[in-house]
Amino acid sequence: MSLFTVDQEKCKHDGICVDECPLGIIKLEDKESVPVPIESAEDLCINCGHCVAVCPDGALSHKNMTPEQCPPVRKELLLNAEQAEHFLRARRSVRVYKDKPVDRETITKLIDIARFAPSGHNRQPVKWLVIYDSDEVQRLAGLVVDWMRYMLKEQPEMAAALNMDRVVKSWESGIDGICRSAPHVIVAHAPEENPTAPTSGTIALTYLELAAQPLGLGACWAGFFNAGATMWPPMQKALNLPQGHISLGAMMVGYPKYKYHRLPLRNEAEIAWR
Repeated sequence: MSLFTVDQEKCKHDGICVDECPLGIIKLEDKESVPVPIESAEDLCINCGHCVAVCPDGALSHKNMTPEQCPPVRKELLLNAEQAEHFLRARRSVRVYKDKPVDRETITKLIDIARFAPSGHNRQPVKWLVIYDSDEVQRLAGLVVDWMRYMLKEQPEMAAALNMDRVVKSWESGIDGICRSAPHVIVAHAPEENPTAPTSGTIALTYLELAAQPLGLGACWAGFFNAGATMWPPMQKALNLPQGHISLGAMMVGYPKYKYHRLPLRNEAEIAWR
C-alpha cells in the first residue's frame, strides 16, 4: 500500500493536507489532481496523522490510520477559554491521599490519555511502570531515604539545600515525605539513548497529572523518588527498568483525602516582548 491514498470523489483539491504536513512530504501538482506523497515520503513520514485529522472531507487515508479509525473532534466537548483557564488553575498537587487503592482500569485509562502527549518527531518513546502495590511503594520510598542518608554524609551541602535531613527525620518518625503515603506511583521511562525522551517524558507526565482530576484522582510529582531512581544504584536495581532505560519522572497517584475550594494566587508573569 502507498503511504496514503486519497478518495478522488471526496477530495476537494484544497491543499490543506499539503500545508499541514510537518515534514512537507505531500504535494499537489495542480487543482485538478489529488495530493500524492513525494518520492522520499515513506522514509520521512513520522506517522503523526495530521493529514488524516486535518482533511475536512475525510478524503485521505494514511496506511497506518484511516478517517474512520480516528474519532471526530466533538465541538460540544471542547473547552472555551474561561473553562480552560479554570481547569488549569484548579489543578492542585495532591499530597494527602485516602487509604484506598485506585482500580487498575482507572489507572490504565489515565495512562491511555497521557499517551497522546506530543513527543519530539512523534517518536513516542515513553513507557510506563506502575508501582501498584502500596507496600512496594513504601519499600521504594525507604530506598530513597537510604539515598538521602548517603547524600547527607557524602554531599552535605546539596542535601541541606534540599532539606533532606528533615525528610529523613520525618521518615524515621513515621511520616512519608517521599511518596506522601500515596497508594501508587507511576514511573515514565524510556531508552537513555533517545535524545527526545526527557522532554517527552515531562510532557507525558504533565498530561497524566492534568488528566487525573477529571477521573476523580489526585496526583503529585514524586521528585525525590525520581532523583533516587536516577542516582541511587539500589533504587535502580529495585525498579528493574528494561535494559538501557532511565526514569524520566514519577507521579504519585491516589484518591485525594480533601477537596480544594479556591484558586490560590501565583506570581505575576514576567514578559519580555521583542
